[in-house]
Amino acid sequence: MTNKPLPWSSLALIVLFLTAAAADGRPLDHAKLRKIDAAINQAIDEKRLPGAVIWVEHGSDHYTKAFGHRALVPSKENMKRDTIFDVASLTKVLATTPAVMILWERGQINFDATVQTFIPEFTGGGKEQIILRQLLTHTSGLPEDISTSPKWQGAETAIAMACAVKLKAPPGTEFRYSDINFILLGEIVTRVSRTNLNEFCAREIYQPLKMADTGFLPGKKKIPRIAPTELTDGVMLRGVVHDPTSRMMGGVAGDAGLFTTAPDMARYARMMLNLGELDGVRIFKPETVKMMTSVQTPRGMKDQRGLGWDIDSRFSRPRGDHFPAGSYGHTGFTGDAFWLDPLSKTFFIFLSNRVHPDGKGNVLALYHTVGTLAAEAVTDFDFTSVKH
Repeated sequence: MTNKPLPWSSLALIVLFLTAAAADGRPLDHAKLRKIDAAINQAIDEKRLPGAVIWVEHGSDHYTKAFGHRALVPSKENMKRDTIFDVASLTKVLATTPAVMILWERGQINFDATVQTFIPEFTGGGKEQIILRQLLTHTSGLPEDISTSPKWQGAETAIAMACAVKLKAPPGTEFRYSDINFILLGEIVTRVSRTNLNEFCAREIYQPLKMADTGFLPGKKKIPRIAPTELTDGVMLRGVVHDPTSRMMGGVAGDAGLFTTAPDMARYARMMLNLGELDGVRIFKPETVKMMTSVQTPRGMKDQRGLGWDIDSRFSRPRGDHFPAGSYGHTGFTGDAFWLDPLSKTFFIFLSNRVHPDGKGNVLALYHTVGTLAAEAVTDFDFTSVKH
């Protein structure tokens, strides 16, 4: 009896069967993740953002795509997966918080020390009582930001203005998200390390982790890859920080000013989920990662924050419906969300320039949708078994 070759139709069915079987064994359900595609594309059609880059990773599997355009004016440019974004307040957890934690590991700062210990001119109206832990958890009682009108220039001016503000609440009594907290922390990093925040982060974090496109004040060669933000004073901001306070400070501040990509952030996320180490390079001790990503706000406070990181607060939209207590992340005003779950070893990155071109975009609902679908795509972890 001779073996006859299978007809092409049969071979095609076998290939499809094997492909489906392989897909079923993936740590991530890519069919579920394609629902994220639909949600993002719908938001683009509704003009809630011009484009975005998504990265979802769990175990050995990851899913990444670019959507829409990174620029609409003066001419359209397609979004690319290596687009560089102004990530606004993600600066707080990708730059300032890790810089502070490194100094803490080295014994150069104490979280229970007063701000005045490091910035002697920070006095008046009870501000002498504020400690570093309260800056990191947004429980200092300081107002949301310093005034940008009339316009001023320079980091020294910003620090002087921060030192002159009046408390909105007694330190440690309520959660109030404040850029001033992280402007002060960035200044403390500079004074203690005797190195500018941007240089410290490049040397201690981004270069060791091989985050080649991450940093403040991007050079001219990177401008074509940067997603522009908003038309400001007749100029479309591109490679210049969108946040007005950081911009007036010269583009380097503890609250905003960082530029990065989804691939670079994925490296940072792997380091965090691996408790401070990536590819043989250790940035933090394991106990440092656990401390900054566990609840550090006072017992009984409804909004729960870690050191720098959001855990369960009014800003936790990216947590979605399923990521449990113990997961953590942050968002950025320009249209960015970052959420990590150490229990399932899952993270997602959502980067957009929703403020382009006119500041009218809105992606808040999208954060929740992406977070929910990212968790639902995890095939080998039962989120319902974890107490929320």
